[in-house]
Amino acid sequence: MVQKGRRSGIGLGLFGGAGAVAWFGIGSLVTAAILGLSLVVAPWLAAVIVGVVLLLTASALAMVGRREVSQATPVLPQESMQSVRRDVEAVKEGIHHDRS
Repeated sequence: MVQKGRRSGIGLGLFGGAGAVAWFGIGSLVTAAILGLSLVVAPWLAAVIVGVVLLLTASALAMVGRREVSQATPVLPQESMQSVRRDVEAVKEGIHHDRS
């Protein structure tokens, strides 16, 4: 059990390291896009263009994500809530019936 936990910890650490390296890789690609575009336009304009494209992409992803979340099933389990309401009513009726 301890060895499985240790292996899981190592695996999760390696996943974290992979995420960090991927983050720097993405940053390098963004920098390369800016530098490549700066061969055609002024460097400041290349940075603005790449930044605007990234922000537009982020906003499009956010809108799609928002739509997906809003179309998801309700957060509260409706059937369970109705079952609990029926149980509460049954208990109330039982208490009322016992008092009469």
